[in-house]
Amino acid sequence: MIRSTYVQTMARYSRWQNGSLRAAADGLSDEARRKDRGAFFKSIHATLSHLLWADHMWLSRISDGPRPSTPLSESGSYRDEWDALKQDRIACDERLIAWADAVSDDWLAGDLVWRSSLMQTDAVRPRWLVVSHIFNHQAHHRGQIHAMLTAAGAKPQDTDLILMESRAP
Repeated sequence: MIRSTYVQTMARYSRWQNGSLRAAADGLSDEARRKDRGAFFKSIHATLSHLLWADHMWLSRISDGPRPSTPLSESGSYRDEWDALKQDRIACDERLIAWADAVSDDWLAGDLVWRSSLMQTDAVRPRWLVVSHIFNHQAHHRGQIHAMLTAAGAKPQDTDLILMESRAP
């Protein structure tokens, strides 16, 4: 099982990495951000949009965040305007940190119950596993985005967690 200090660290790591990707993507044209680069969600923009959608969905399940009205199948266009996507990402990262700062080890030890549209059933999983999944999902898609940005000639920061303290704002 994970502990609350891990959750707090990973929320801050998420903000740091999202800022790095956002800054690198900001240096590209809108056309370059939307170019199909062969990833699951095709483009940098669509993958960033899906990642924001997923974080909003999970925050709606683990906290009092609003549930996205957009279905998973349209998550790549959840935030279609670049400036709106950037601002919502910044706000979401701050909400995730505020939530993480309030998480207790006792809360993590319990179960989360939710209705999963992906699995088409009610789901019950240990909260620590759900939270681990949230951060794993983020890292998975940020890795894709990092690769697409690098291929596009942008220069996001290193992704090594161990470097966070020396490089995060």
